[in-house]
Amino acid sequence: MSSELLAPLDLAFWHLESTAHPLHLGALAHFGPAPTEGGHEPPDILALLARRAAAVPRLRMRVRDVLLPVGGAAWSADPDFDVLRHVHEITLPGADFPAESARLAAELMERPVARGLPPWEMYLLSGAPDGSFAVLVKLHHALADGMRAVAIGAGIFDEIAAGRRPAGRARPVPPTSWLPGPGRLLGMARDRLGDLGRAVEVGASVVRASRFDVRPTAALAAESSGTRRIATVTLSLDRVHRVRRTTGGTANDVLLTVVAGGLRRWFDGRGLPLPEADPRALVPVSRRRPGAPPGPGNSLSGYLLDLPVTEADPAARLAAVKSAMDRNKAAGPFRGAGAVALLADQLPPLAHRFGAPLASGAARFLFDLLVTQVPLPRSALSLGGAPLRALFPMAPLARGQALAVAMSPYGGQVHIGLVADGEAVPDLDALAGALTAELDLLDPPDTP
Repeated sequence: MSSELLAPLDLAFWHLESTAHPLHLGALAHFGPAPTEGGHEPPDILALLARRAAAVPRLRMRVRDVLLPVGGAAWSADPDFDVLRHVHEITLPGADFPAESARLAAELMERPVARGLPPWEMYLLSGAPDGSFAVLVKLHHALADGMRAVAIGAGIFDEIAAGRRPAGRARPVPPTSWLPGPGRLLGMARDRLGDLGRAVEVGASVVRASRFDVRPTAALAAESSGTRRIATVTLSLDRVHRVRRTTGGTANDVLLTVVAGGLRRWFDGRGLPLPEADPRALVPVSRRRPGAPPGPGNSLSGYLLDLPVTEADPAARLAAVKSAMDRNKAAGPFRGAGAVALLADQLPPLAHRFGAPLASGAARFLFDLLVTQVPLPRSALSLGGAPLRALFPMAPLARGQALAVAMSPYGGQVHIGLVADGEAVPDLDALAGALTAELDLLDPPDTP
């Protein structure tokens, strides 16, 4: 059977997971009712989801240990693949469908995906009185980073499915040669020397930028309770761009400032003193070339950003974010503690397998929370004719951390998914409201 070795970073994510710290990405997509013009019955969305998911070759792959390299693992086609093990329907009461779907999504996101099967799940959430529905997608981080997850998950949409070649037998994955011949060994040795030099350089940069002598922000740190809360926020993309045009920088700078100001409001609303040091955010950066097809697995680095929570003036907060992100971009994704993901490429598989318990707690020393942006296709999307209204991405929580923020622009809006430890952040809805209030501060609603 053809197999494909897990890339080092994918292998790291696979071994970092624990029952209390699942490492899957998620997305909660809300759809309007399917049109019924012409007397047509609305489609069977569950059957449609199952059929389209089964047609994505990557979703038929599971992880299996291999003999060589020692400690490694590989993707291989599941010979007993049954899509109905992965696609499910849950009917909600429907009195407050958005709130009900967020609560259920939080419960479902608590549970790790089954490791003996292809590591993904989809849930159709139905029961809204107007015929609208939601779909929750869970993909293990070893399977995909944000951009790859979008490429995989997009296969369920009408527009992408229509352009896909008819589903036949999945194209086999080329086998990976694990025992290179003598001619390749010399080249591999030269490559490893170059890799070692890069590893030393990146490692030194990570150590310099780390803050082992600084106490993490207490309100954003938590021993995991194993529970999750989810809140969603929708902001106007036009208003974000209006701030950008006025102040300069990028739309992402504005959104990062909204997160910083929202956290400041949230601290104040909880009656907590502001932290002595600004909380540090990890801002993931894709290493994929623009326009290049999203290859398998993860291709990530990251920037570190001290969110200016202690700055009282919103304009100064935005200026601080813009300046810090400009410095990050000038240095590039191979510098700073955010580049720690690059070190995974230099470690042998056995180090990932046995070093994961030690590495899993390191995140709290590098950053306080994750803030990521997941791009979506710009064209309008639908499922069974039902228009996509919103898609809220959800990021995993690192061990020792209480909050992760993920954002996706789509349809003239920015959809934000907040994922928090259920016990450490019981008032997540208050933080959601604080983000909205912060954009109102940067761009007052009555601005023409």
